[in-house]
Amino acid sequence: MKRITYISEATREIDADTLENISTVSQRNNQQFSITGVLIFLKGFFFQVIEGEETTLDQLYRKIAQDPRHKNITCLKTELAVEQRLFAEWSMKAINLGEAEDLILTPVKQLLQSVTESHRILEHYTQPTVSRIIQSGRNPLAEKPKLVNKIVLFSDIMGFSTFTEKLPVEQVVQLVNNYLAICTQSVAKNGGDVMKFIGDAMMAAFDEDQADAALQTALDILEQLQQLRENCSEREPCHWLYTGIGIAAGSMIEGNVGFANRIDYTLLGDAVNVAARLEALTRHLPHSLAFTNTVRMACRQAWPFVPLGQHEAKGKEKILDVFSVANSLTQKSPEITLNSQHIREALERLLSADNDAPVLP
Repeated sequence: MKRITYISEATREIDADTLENISTVSQRNNQQFSITGVLIFLKGFFFQVIEGEETTLDQLYRKIAQDPRHKNITCLKTELAVEQRLFAEWSMKAINLGEAEDLILTPVKQLLQSVTESHRILEHYTQPTVSRIIQSGRNPLAEKPKLVNKIVLFSDIMGFSTFTEKLPVEQVVQLVNNYLAICTQSVAKNGGDVMKFIGDAMMAAFDEDQADAALQTALDILEQLQQLRENCSEREPCHWLYTGIGIAAGSMIEGNVGFANRIDYTLLGDAVNVAARLEALTRHLPHSLAFTNTVRMACRQAWPFVPLGQHEAKGKEKILDVFSVANSLTQKSPEITLNSQHIREALERLLSADNDAPVLP
């Protein structure tokens, strides 16, 4: 058998009658499929444990995930090869813990409230891919590494070390937060996954048939940064916020990497390294976006591709054919060479203009 414990948030007000109705319907349906469990409701949140044969339980959990009466459904624990039921007498017992006055239950309420708060905090630190695995009722730690074909995008702030040298800590952090927010929103909008933040850099992944989406993500990031710069005066650091973006495609390993109490769900492979190398290469190219011929060939839209020549990538013997897109967003403006020295001089002028520290938007 299998047992799933999950938490979810109610999308509407749940009174005693509504909870009783949920219990009655669940009991009737679960009895047909030998499903047992308990449903606890507390201050807008459901905590539920369901147990039964694996195939039947998986079908039920998929149905639960589509129920409009709750949202943010997240599996807290999945147990396989269960030999004995915990709730054999309950096809579904519903408990409104918020209305329970028993003093013995007070610690239970506090415990569940703490679980809810911790769960909401951890959601912000959890990678979307891992969240989806959890929400599907699977244990991310039990996921086996697999070979996949993906498209990887790296983006990074140009001249970031200069910002850290010249600006106060608070302004550096806000600058990075603004940048990563733009990157994250663009990736999500186009159907990709943010795999990780590496300091001021972002690594994102797309399915192998999403080459067009990856290029569109890059253009969206460049466009939003351009709008940010235009809305900043020359006396503000964000006026000098530029990025380089590298994209590569190929076969790679997806899965858990690490040991003991530090596990990272990530991508490993040659294409990942190439994407990072291309991002670094944009420092020396006339375009802020660079991608491989493999990415170009995977595109289905009629993009105005621009060949940037053949270039060496650190750690690779094979010379890469590098491309970009003919677009004003990708083309570096003549007035900006975008090297660290240029940004350093600009920031020094800002800081020496008066005694007031520049303010980020």
